[in-house]
Amino acid sequence: MTLSINHHREGSGPPLVLLHGVGHHWQAWRPVIDLLAGEFEVIACDSPGFGRSSQLPASIEPTVTAYVDAFEWFFVELGLERPHVAGNSMGGAIALELARRRAVRSATALSPAGFWTPLELRYCQISLRALASMPVALRPAVAALARTPAGRRALFSQTYGYPARLLAEEAVATLEDAWSSPAFSATLAAFSDYRFSDPEELRGVPVAVAWGRRDRLLPYRRQAPRARAMLPWAMHVTLGAGHVPFSDDPAAVAEVIRARASSAPAVGRARLAQADTS
Repeated sequence: MTLSINHHREGSGPPLVLLHGVGHHWQAWRPVIDLLAGEFEVIACDSPGFGRSSQLPASIEPTVTAYVDAFEWFFVELGLERPHVAGNSMGGAIALELARRRAVRSATALSPAGFWTPLELRYCQISLRALASMPVALRPAVAALARTPAGRRALFSQTYGYPARLLAEEAVATLEDAWSSPAFSATLAAFSDYRFSDPEELRGVPVAVAWGRRDRLLPYRRQAPRARAMLPWAMHVTLGAGHVPFSDDPAAVAEVIRARASSAPAVGRARLAQADTS
């Protein structure tokens, strides 16, 4: 596969790969990276077609499975043998699917995609499509609005529990990268083909699922209980945060990742497949 995945690498220790959600970029993880770089070699990625990464080949539909394939290739390219991985939203779904393939030592999924009903999926797609299809003429005014605390509350309350905590520069960069993403619309449409299933296939890999109780995009009260029911042996954590928890409560996010990664045994792929971390 010919693909360039833009990434930021910082810190030392066991490798930890961080994956963002649809329409986002690696910089969203910055508040969490600052707390983890002393313990892990953190590799924060722009997913293909987002941020500064190249798109998937035109012949490949941007499904969750295609992104999983891309990151398995990326691990090989960087010489990473079963890194820890943490992902948010679409990145959370990718993290869980990488765990299914035994490609990672541990997986932390923050408000992961895929635990939705068809109606909830449609709500998510409509909500995010409104951002992607913002008329070009309105974008400067919206970006200016995002520079104010009141504007961030108005624009980001669906995805952030405390949008005023989001730095103005990051808010504007989030909007601009979402608007410029060549993969946004197609990836969002491809969500229609994805729903998390066959949870028993993940047994043996340490998994954590953390959900913000203030998540209004993939609502906590409906979707987090489904994740608990499907993955009863995983670590489940409720965060006092929104769908994108990095600026809401970076310390809590870092602690979940740290706790799950610390439980992963340093064993080979064959033994990892047999281990039961429940």
